[in-house]
Amino acid sequence: MASKRKIETGDESRHWAGLMAAAQGGDRVAYERLLREIVPFVRAIVSRQHRAADRIDDIVQDVLLTVHRVRHTYDPARPFEHWLATIAKRRSIDGLRRRLRTQANETADENAYETFADPAANRATEVRDASEVLGGAIAGLTARQREAIDLLKLREMSLAEASRASGQSIAALKVNVHRAIKALRVKLKGE
Repeated sequence: MASKRKIETGDESRHWAGLMAAAQGGDRVAYERLLREIVPFVRAIVSRQHRAADRIDDIVQDVLLTVHRVRHTYDPARPFEHWLATIAKRRSIDGLRRRLRTQANETADENAYETFADPAANRATEVRDASEVLGGAIAGLTARQREAIDLLKLREMSLAEASRASGQSIAALKVNVHRAIKALRVKLKGE
């Protein structure tokens, strides 16, 4: 059985060598066929050192790109399978080194990519922070401006209701609200 595999492998290697020689001569169809046929062989070599399917696919692609880049260096008088296996083993080792460098310099955190689809998810924190800042800014207003803002904007009273509740005229309430809003804009933009 082992001798039969060697014959098949030898035939396959000669077949691939012929395709590569034709590809070096400019035969595009032979080159495409060669690349399709060598993928299982390359995958088998890469699978010896890598287990994750996505990593294996990445290394196989890297091997195919390397074959494309260095195809002019292949000597048709030499076994193609050994040339290809050497490239595949070296790219596989490069992939392991790359992975080790990444693991040494990066920390994985599964929760880092967790997002909240609900727009109100962080709303409580934002409201609390905004109310503290706004409360401090309102505290810096004059007594009449604070009262006008409280009655007209926070309690949403009409001008007539606010006038009766505060004892200020409607005109005075309008002026105090206008000045309060202007002062708040200045204070909040400055912070």
